[in-house]
Amino acid sequence: MKFIATRIVQMVLVVLAVTLLAFGAMNFLGDPLFNILGPIADEDAGPEFAEVRAEARAEYHLDDPFIVRYGRWLGDMATGDFGRSFKNQTQVSTEISNRLPVTLILMVYAQVLSVLISIPWALWTASRAYRLPDKVSTVVSFGMLGVPVFALVVLLFWLGAVRWEIFPTRYDDETIGARLYSMFLPALSLAIPLIATYQRLLRTDLISTLQEDFIAVARAKGLPQWRILFRHALRPSLFSMLTVFGIQTGALIGGSLVVESYFGIPGIGAAVIEAIIRDDFPVVLAVVVIITVIFVVVNFIVDLLYSFLDPRVRLDG
Repeated sequence: MKFIATRIVQMVLVVLAVTLLAFGAMNFLGDPLFNILGPIADEDAGPEFAEVRAEARAEYHLDDPFIVRYGRWLGDMATGDFGRSFKNQTQVSTEISNRLPVTLILMVYAQVLSVLISIPWALWTASRAYRLPDKVSTVVSFGMLGVPVFALVVLLFWLGAVRWEIFPTRYDDETIGARLYSMFLPALSLAIPLIATYQRLLRTDLISTLQEDFIAVARAKGLPQWRILFRHALRPSLFSMLTVFGIQTGALIGGSLVVESYFGIPGIGAAVIEAIIRDDFPVVLAVVVIITVIFVVVNFIVDLLYSFLDPRVRLDG
């Protein structure tokens, strides 16, 4: 329980630090009034706009001290109120609630593909360590790591949607099946670097685990190789992969910016790009907060899973 309480406090501190930095950057690097009103925010625009400027300052509390505005925004955010968009005056929370599930589905889809492919691949190569199949696998995995996401997006789109015409060229949300089918190429684009990363880490740990005494005992009992790999070697070899699994959440979010824009997926990535182009600070701040919360929560869950994978690890001790 002490470990859980400590990690929760750390999570809250991380979120507070990120929100403070983001809110400060949005306010000090640009003029919020100009982003709300446009050119008429300038005093030189004429006295006829003075009342409009005064109303905007009062509505958005721009005359209050920075720390007061931050505290008010933080309190509203805690209740799910992210304010209104500067550009279209709609509630940011409404737009986020429509887009966030799409991005989460894409991220989970990519992680599921990466885990389902990387674990069997790592088990197969570890059982043939340093032989020709393992050496070929090493070359392939490093090649997968060397190709950037934006290049994978273009290549997979051209092959799967344009040349072979297997998958649709645009996102389809009519049914759940249509969503998953149209998301396969975007998810695979995000998953390929993860597959290579997980495979390399798990393979290395499996090779080390297979040298342990308890594996030798299992072999002496005459257990088949597949059972030794799945039953005895896999579970204690997952620590490195699990740690990177949590860290890669940030990479997935960053990759979704490219993937969603290219495939026309209406997710958080597309929303933040549109907001940055339009200088729509409330939307950018909301996305930053959501990304931060997702990242710290995923890593918190990963920490809790350590004791499940290996009973010798007692985090609360």
